[in-house]
Amino acid sequence: MPNPGKVAMVAALEREVNPLVKHWNKVERDYEGRRFKFFESGQIVVLCGGIGAEAARRATEAVFALYHPELILSVGFAGALDRTLKVGDIFAPGRVVDARDGSRTEMATGYGVLVSAAVVAGVEAKKKLAESYSAQAVDMEAAAVARGAQARGVGFLAVKAISDQSDFAIPAMDRFIDERGQFTTGRFAVFSVLRPWIWPRVIELARNGAKASRALCAELQRYIQGPEKSEVSGPELHPITKEVS
Repeated sequence: MPNPGKVAMVAALEREVNPLVKHWNKVERDYEGRRFKFFESGQIVVLCGGIGAEAARRATEAVFALYHPELILSVGFAGALDRTLKVGDIFAPGRVVDARDGSRTEMATGYGVLVSAAVVAGVEAKKKLAESYSAQAVDMEAAAVARGAQARGVGFLAVKAISDQSDFAIPAMDRFIDERGQFTTGRFAVFSVLRPWIWPRVIELARNGAKASRALCAELQRYIQGPEKSEVSGPELHPITKEVS
């Protein structure tokens, strides 16, 4: 059995956290008939559970059952609803809202609102989410992770890197997410090749993702090294930071 970890981080996809975990110990464990990939380093464990609320719920259940963390973080990418947020900014909210039912989780630290949507949000959906929830950013997983933490009385934080700005017309992505919450890259590649008019957006999306991943992993590394080095914890919290270029 794996050693108990003090802190667990749940991401959607490995590419979001790869710069952080690429040299960590990688293990695969089964839980309730599913196989999960964990990355371990000391008392920290990272699990890439898939896209969406259901995938995040399953991942959260697995990491609690196998590692018994004392603190859990939802980490990964988010889309900006606030036009002042740029690609590579780090957003650590003080509240997470589930758009499916309006339930919310308040954190002791952080500032602003992250709303978890059921689908990938395009430009018009972002505008509606911003208006409905006074939110600054949107993801798809944080509310599910927060709910799992609440059910167990365990501390919760969300740390997100902005991967697309509020006015970025993201290509239709939901059809390329399978039942396990994994992004089917091959299918999306075929779709894109046949539609050259979306190539500029696809290229920009890839560049944005790489920039967001670097920023996220740099912030998480600072968090691991100690609260005094991180922007997402401690009494003098500065939850929105810029990537250092």
